[in-house]
Amino acid sequence: MKTVYIGLGSNLSGSMGDPQKQMQTALEKISDHPEIHQLNTSSFYRTSPVGPQDQPDFINAVAQAKTSLTPLALLDYLQQIENEHGRERKEYWGARTLDLDILIFGQQSIHNTRLIIPHPRIEERAFVLVPLLEVKPNFSSASGKSITDLLAKCSDQGIVKL
Repeated sequence: MKTVYIGLGSNLSGSMGDPQKQMQTALEKISDHPEIHQLNTSSFYRTSPVGPQDQPDFINAVAQAKTSLTPLALLDYLQQIENEHGRERKEYWGARTLDLDILIFGQQSIHNTRLIIPHPRIEERAFVLVPLLEVKPNFSSASGKSITDLLAKCSDQGIVKL
């Protein structure tokens, strides 16, 4: 079993409800998988959008779990959940009903056309680092920096704990 960290985000209502409800139903679906166990989730945070600013604020969180799935099987499952929540990939960094990103998968480093782990922008995103601090306070990046060092170099990106 590998420990995996998943970033969650939503800023549009969809078939499952408002952004917070979208995230809650996604977490339920993740925990329903027979090969995903011990789901632990950070608080939810309201954050300003990164990228296009003409969109609603996001709700973000990080989930920690143990899984026997391969990274690509987990990615496929997370994308299935996104699709069930009405995810449309129209605009890069645009508004979305649900976004599920594998941030960390055990100690693995993966770089292929479908998946990059650790997530390539984890070190610059306070909306990931702040909730990650709740579930993995001893996190250190691939560059060897602690989560507090990384946060000191990030703008707060308008983060408010809900």
